[in-house]
Amino acid sequence: MCDVNRCEWSKTHPIYVEYHDKEWGVPVQNDRIQFEFLVLESAQAGLSWLTILKRREGYRRLYDNFDAEKVARYDEERIMKMLSDPGIIRNRKKIEASINNAQRFLEIREAFGSFRNYLWGFNQGRQVVNQFTLLSQIPATSPLSDSISKDMKKRGFKFLGSTILYAHLQATGLINDHLTSCFRYRECIE
Repeated sequence: MCDVNRCEWSKTHPIYVEYHDKEWGVPVQNDRIQFEFLVLESAQAGLSWLTILKRREGYRRLYDNFDAEKVARYDEERIMKMLSDPGIIRNRKKIEASINNAQRFLEIREAFGSFRNYLWGFNQGRQVVNQFTLLSQIPATSPLSDSISKDMKKRGFKFLGSTILYAHLQATGLINDHLTSCFRYRECIE
């Protein structure tokens, strides 16, 4: 695996290599995984993605394996338990936002059949396949992430601005931002 071309950012840590090679940019159909990435991306605000990936198992444990229905019912007692566990980022506002976002997530799932349908509906079900050759060409936001973020904010979501949404769209494959030289570029095209 050492001699394959990868996106430059993924070469800085073994956790990044595994995440890049197996998950990043793969179109996600499963709503549980969509919710997992929403929670993780919003927790990442102001921090590095590596920091979050290192705590991913803690998040899975404390968030009932990202069962949105369970998370939507978390109460103050559960928040206090989460704030005392070093397995996640212990930020009350982010934890409270994740509970709120679980409730909003369920509303979207009810209205659209799935969160994936909602998200992909912003681009008529088509994946955005960029053709970047350099890491510096990849934007932090796009008109698509701006539009989704604006709609989600109107629906009551928190900690999910356009930059975080763009990262979510990359991670869950609605946007393919693998560099064209990366071995995963063609593999992740839907």
